[in-house]
Amino acid sequence: MTTERYASYDGTSLAYRVLGPGPDDGPHGGTGDGGGGAAPVLVCLAGGPGRDAAYLEDLGGLDRALTLVVPDLRGTGESQVGVDPAGYSFPRLAEDVEALRAHLGLERIALLGHSAAAVVAQAYAARHPERLSRLVLVTPGTRLQDRPTADAQEIFHSRSDEPWYPEAVAALEKLATAHELAEIKRLLTRVAPGTYGHWGPRQQAHAAAEGDQLHPVPRAAFWQGVDDAARRAVTDALGGLAVPVLVVTGDRDGASGVAAGGVVAAQFPDARHTTLPGCGHYPWVDEPEAFRRLVAGFVAGG
Repeated sequence: MTTERYASYDGTSLAYRVLGPGPDDGPHGGTGDGGGGAAPVLVCLAGGPGRDAAYLEDLGGLDRALTLVVPDLRGTGESQVGVDPAGYSFPRLAEDVEALRAHLGLERIALLGHSAAAVVAQAYAARHPERLSRLVLVTPGTRLQDRPTADAQEIFHSRSDEPWYPEAVAALEKLATAHELAEIKRLLTRVAPGTYGHWGPRQQAHAAAEGDQLHPVPRAAFWQGVDDAARRAVTDALGGLAVPVLVVTGDRDGASGVAAGGVVAAQFPDARHTTLPGCGHYPWVDEPEAFRRLVAGFVAGG
């Protein structure tokens, strides 16, 4: 796996990696639908916001069935820092995705957005619906829809008998008012067990990397300049999206919960909401086989 680069709409140099089939079956020069025997292409966006895409890994082995194109969003990973902080807002990040699609030479792409990046993916769907073949939203929140849900806290507190809980719940209370990134990183580490379906060595190793993968400016500027009218313009456009949508949630997700998935799915005319048992906010970490089967089948047309 090597890192490749492309120039976005304003000339900023952004990085991406291709996982999966070799160069002969790669993403360049097709529809993105997997026609002609090539593996379907899925562009995968990292959340955070402002987190390196490395935490997506291979999405539970999803690269066995699909060609994954995994960009580092502007200002994260190996991508260049943008000159204008407004470029980190999610509508502008959607334009970075469109520049990537054009660079790859694809008429259409299947697009996956995890957590905060589900907002970027929805903005892309609203702005460039003709460029999408399928849309996958993994453990989304509802800030874009302005429809708060409460079940994430219920899920988190339902695990009060687990040994990590006392420290995690104390950190969760402080996180609501924390502003300094160093403090946020420290608190996120303590809260992390409540965001996974299980808290074993695999989950602990994945969570331990989060602090070093977060970037303050992209994180702070994600909602910059997005007023209520701009937010509604995105959600209103999604009501006419003519491509299939899959919303994936985990029944042990103490970060986004399950109800948010229903709210997000309800805005699309052709969406299904699937909740994976035993999964938290990172379902490919908790139950990789179930996640891989679900997403690969959907993107391939199942």
